[in-house]
Amino acid sequence: MRTVATKDELRAALAPARREGSRIGLVPTMGYFHDGHLSLMRRAREDCDVVVVSVFVNPTQFGPAENLDAYPRDLERDRELAAGVGVDLLWAPDAEEMYPEGFASAVEVDASLTAVLDGDPERRGPSHFRGVTTIVAKLFNSVQPEVAYFGRKDAQQAVVIERMARDLDFPVRVEVLPTVRGADGVALSSRNSYLDAGERERATAISRALRTAERAVADGERSTAALTERIAAELREAGIEPEYVEARDAGDLTPVSELNGRPVLVAVAAPVGRARLIDNVVVTQPETETK
Repeated sequence: MRTVATKDELRAALAPARREGSRIGLVPTMGYFHDGHLSLMRRAREDCDVVVVSVFVNPTQFGPAENLDAYPRDLERDRELAAGVGVDLLWAPDAEEMYPEGFASAVEVDASLTAVLDGDPERRGPSHFRGVTTIVAKLFNSVQPEVAYFGRKDAQQAVVIERMARDLDFPVRVEVLPTVRGADGVALSSRNSYLDAGERERATAISRALRTAERAVADGERSTAALTERIAAELREAGIEPEYVEARDAGDLTPVSELNGRPVLVAVAAPVGRARLIDNVVVTQPETETK
């Protein structure tokens, strides 16, 4: 596996693959890999001739209450893990490479998708998803992958990036893979490293509450208000005050009051210790009721 730091090095490293018409897959990350990241890399390895993984802790997507400097980093460990699953090229640029002096552009998706849930400006400032879409657009332009891989845990991010790629005619297929969880049910995240043992145990309440919602749907619950209230109550019983619990159309993120046959995203964000954790499930009215 080769590691590069600049866009010029990246393009030079990919030039032979382009000449040969190889299929290039991209896994964009902020590093500090866990099994969720590695599952994306393994899928890219199965699908593509050349696998590129980017490692960049993007400063423009951090909210005002988030500590950029505290985000976990270990590039040597990441190199070993990526090489172990067959990654061909690790691209690890610094902030000056991605945002040089005088950088004055941004890519922004409509507020109907980006100013809700994790993009609510009252919660995370006005620019979280502008930072996400700008950096992903730059990654797409530099790598020019045929396929890019993202995790379902960041469901809103996946919807936003899919819309950006479609609207701006990026010739890339966005592949969204299932959330990977620890043995205790907690959705894997680099931010889980902030949790001590007690906080980790408390965090298991999030996935349990989401499973409660899934069971409620299977038992006939169709009101999303009832589902979200049940989740919030279960979290509070576990000592977690949710930042939000919401139900939205899984395709366009519009609010949903009743299950109506379309997939519904039930999403949670909650602080646990120093970590802000997000998780979700997608629920659907049973097919027998939609016929």
